[in-house]
Amino acid sequence: MTLSARLQSLIDAGVHRIGELEIRLETAGHSFLLCHHLDAEAAGREDFGGLEIHHGPDDARDLSTWSEDGGYRFAKAQTNLRRGWVMLLADIDQLRLALDGFYPAAVGVFAAMLDGTLDIQNLREKLERQTGMYRFARTISDEGAQRLVREVCGPAHQCARRILWRLNDNTPLDDSEASRYNGVPGEIPENEAIPLLCREACNHMVAECRRVAKEEAGK
Repeated sequence: MTLSARLQSLIDAGVHRIGELEIRLETAGHSFLLCHHLDAEAAGREDFGGLEIHHGPDDARDLSTWSEDGGYRFAKAQTNLRRGWVMLLADIDQLRLALDGFYPAAVGVFAAMLDGTLDIQNLREKLERQTGMYRFARTISDEGAQRLVREVCGPAHQCARRILWRLNDNTPLDDSEASRYNGVPGEIPENEAIPLLCREACNHMVAECRRVAKEEAGK
């Protein structure tokens, strides 16, 4: 099954949300409409409520680059996607391309998780791969790493991803808002959304591990 076909099957099963995006079907002669989920009511009007209109998936990357206040979104999963637009899409392939523009590989990663084929890399594995100035990140204590998860990850820190990794095979993450987060922004049932998944620590987390490791070593 192609990824587009897999996406269609999820939508047929009632999925209508991924990250901060709302997916609407058959709007104004187009197969799909995308908008910020907080703009869903306006997007449902005949004139799209005065929202800025985009045709096709090509503008997805640009729309996802800057936040509402004009700041650069260094991570696509940040919960500060700007509002005020709708994207009209002709078919499921255009929808898949648009979603990849907003949230790269998110649909494929979720499909791999459902299939049991998703490769997850624990934090210690990730840190052991670091070279150059980031090699020092390997020395961070478990306590320091657990604290960083609470201070860097989760919706309280504008990250919408559900963490799948552990510190290592034998050490799960401590219970916290960040470790419990399901990857679905907004108050909707989990079966109505494609969650954003974190299969390995991001570069920002690695950089923070280096900082804390140096603090722990008194450097």
